[in-house]
Order: sequence, then structure tokens, then C-alpha cells
Amino acid sequence: MEEKLRNAAIRVTMMPRDTNAHGTIFGGVILSYIDIAGGIEAVRHTGHDRFVTVAMKEVVFHEPVFVGDLVSFYARTIKVGNTSITVKVIVEAERFGSQGQIVRVTEAEVVYVAINQHREKVVIGKSQSKPQS
Repeated sequence: MEEKLRNAAIRVTMMPRDTNAHGTIFGGVILSYIDIAGGIEAVRHTGHDRFVTVAMKEVVFHEPVFVGDLVSFYARTIKVGNTSITVKVIVEAERFGSQGQIVRVTEAEVVYVAINQHREKVVIGKSQSKPQS
């Protein structure tokens, strides 16, 4: 069994504005937070300050998320290349009103590419600007 990641990149309490017509949190809201959590991990792990998302591998939702749930996004680096980094994000929800009941919502692998201030792909850690001509 996979070890649990205990240092949450972010934690968010889900609010009514994030719900769909069925009363559960939009999957897209969760995807957005996955992207943010992975980006935080990429910066923390490499010290590089600019990344763009290029891929998010299949995301399957195993449990719904409800208004009031405290959702934790745990992230860890699984691969670093020259210009890209792959981060695994695990999403868990602590049920509102059921202290201690935690469910695994989903997980994803997200691939980011390092860029510079001109939005050009660069080697991770190299963010200096191009020389002026």
C-alpha cells in the first residue's frame, strides 16, 4: 500500500459556490486545486519559480466532495527531467460534521514544464532572460 503524503500542499474548505446541480462539488474545481497543489510542489522541489501545466493524466473520482468538507491536496515529486517535472497529487476529503472520517477522492499525475519570463521553455533552475540584441 502506498504511503500517505502528510505535508499538504493546500487545504480548502468547500463552499456552496463550488457546487453543481446535484449538490456536490464540481470536478473542475477539484482539478483546478490539483493543478495548484502540483505547481506548489514543483516550485518547492526545484526552486524554479515559473512552470506551466502540460498534462494531467487520467483522473477518476472515487468519492464525491460535499459543501463543508475539508479537502487536502498532498503532492510529491515523482520525476524531474531537464525541463519538466512530474508531480503526484492525492486528494482526500475530511467529511464535514464527521470528525475524523477521511475518504480518498482522487489522485493525478501532473506534468509541468519550466519557463522563463518570456514564456519560453528552459532548463529547470535557469530562469534568466535572453540577452538583448
